[in-house]
Amino acid sequence: MVLPALNCCDGIIAYITREAVINNVIEKAMPVIKEVLDTLGYELVDVEYKTLYGDKHLIVYIASEHGVSLDDCEKVSNALDAPLDALDPTGDAPYCLDVSSPGLDRPFKTQRDFERNYGTAVEVKLYAPLDGSRDKLFVGKLVSRDDSGVTLEIDGQNKVFDNSAVALVRPYVEF
Repeated sequence: MVLPALNCCDGIIAYITREAVINNVIEKAMPVIKEVLDTLGYELVDVEYKTLYGDKHLIVYIASEHGVSLDDCEKVSNALDAPLDALDPTGDAPYCLDVSSPGLDRPFKTQRDFERNYGTAVEVKLYAPLDGSRDKLFVGKLVSRDDSGVTLEIDGQNKVFDNSAVALVRPYVEF
């Protein structure tokens, strides 16, 4: 009896195909989303296309120097509806359009996220401890971020974390 061979690459191919579809939808939608947000005076923080509760969702995260209210999300959603319907970034596949603020503790993704938070308390999580210490989490005032690393002021001293060592940077929220 000959048993069928298992193809270990099927899962990898399915993952790559899924990622390509996600990236394609986002790449198609991004210019339209940016144009609408620029017109309305909002900043585009991020766009995601993913499955939530069994349905596809195109999620647009926005920011404003005044903060983001539910009314802002509704205004942007209404403004995006017609242009995205005309574009059809999902190729007739149904999806829900969600517009949201990035959230209080969302990790920084863009240089603008960092610039907006200079001088505020942030937490830096590292992939691994540095310099023989056991610490992977640091809290301090965000001084700067550039191509080489993130600088925090901790206890009056500047500490630079190489970008390759940093897993995430986000606002420090103390409850």
